[in-house]
Amino acid sequence: MSTAFERLDSDGLRVALVHDWLTGMRGGEKVLQEIASRFPDSPIFTLFHLPGSVSDALESHPIYTSSLQRAPLLARHYRSYLPLFPGAIERFDLSSFDLVVSSSHCVAKGVKTTGPHLCYCHTPVRYAWDQMETYFPKSSGPIGMVRSHLLKRLRRWDQRTADRVHRYVANSHFVAGRIKRYYDREATVIAPPIDTSYFALPAPDTHRADYFVSVAALSPYKRHDVAIAAANTLGLELLIVGEGPDRKRLEQLAGPTVQFTGRVDDERLRELYQTARALVQPGIEDFGMAPVEALACGTPIVAAGEGGVLDIVRDGLEGVLYEPHQDAALVAALQRFEHLSFDRGRLAQRAEEFSLAHFHERFAREIQATLER
Repeated sequence: MSTAFERLDSDGLRVALVHDWLTGMRGGEKVLQEIASRFPDSPIFTLFHLPGSVSDALESHPIYTSSLQRAPLLARHYRSYLPLFPGAIERFDLSSFDLVVSSSHCVAKGVKTTGPHLCYCHTPVRYAWDQMETYFPKSSGPIGMVRSHLLKRLRRWDQRTADRVHRYVANSHFVAGRIKRYYDREATVIAPPIDTSYFALPAPDTHRADYFVSVAALSPYKRHDVAIAAANTLGLELLIVGEGPDRKRLEQLAGPTVQFTGRVDDERLRELYQTARALVQPGIEDFGMAPVEALACGTPIVAAGEGGVLDIVRDGLEGVLYEPHQDAALVAALQRFEHLSFDRGRLAQRAEEFSLAHFHERFAREIQATLER
């Protein structure tokens, strides 16, 4: 039997790709890139796009944006326009397409369609549910009342539009549980694809350096502050890779053994993975591609034991997991790590379960099932 992608080529089905916004190459955009690679001529519909901010592979697609593309100061203050996101995504006319594939962490899944719609859900819109206060701290008075009202409206809209999707794919069992809880829908779990031919074991004579590495955007919910506190307490060298709005605060917390690299290219990132003692992930992630990339390079993980990392790391086998809601738990986990040893080859073998080939094979089956609904 032919695969869904072969059918699309032979039948000439028109496919629309939908993504929330294109402003950088983070995990969601890397997943979109792999999906889009199977539909090279398909357009991408997105709320707004900063040209040059994503890969050449994505930029090569026709990209259609909403009216928000012309909003003032959009690049730095796009969250201020959050109340307008639902209406903007609903105004796209996708009636001429035979299949819609959305990649959604905010409102993309709410797009209106006339044909089958498959959604790869990175998370139900986190602004409206369990991370409201992370992005929008509580405020009193009229501002707080307005903010609360707008977020409640967004939650209602998010639930009301859940059935516009015919099939859901979740990036982890953690997110599948949230889809069930908030949307009352089942989801197939397909982990994001990792290029394990690029993120791979180093040369046999490569030696470990004496640092730990943390790779994530510098946002409050990533909990870099917890990693910094542990490094300060234990005097461990910690390299923090990434950029974001929380950098100034984090730099003020950092002791002399903590360094900030900012963003790095893939070659440098691979080198850091291959030589670090371990990757430290203190935040609770929906999935988290960095742990798989590190494992592929033969590097173990020390992580908060909640969220998508539970699909990746087994305590004592690929690293150390700790209770994220206990004070000093990361300190204890790092101390425990010192007494364990890990085989590079076995760690890399675990990462192969999240390879590009596995992703494409499983996602093709979901396309097929969506078309045959």
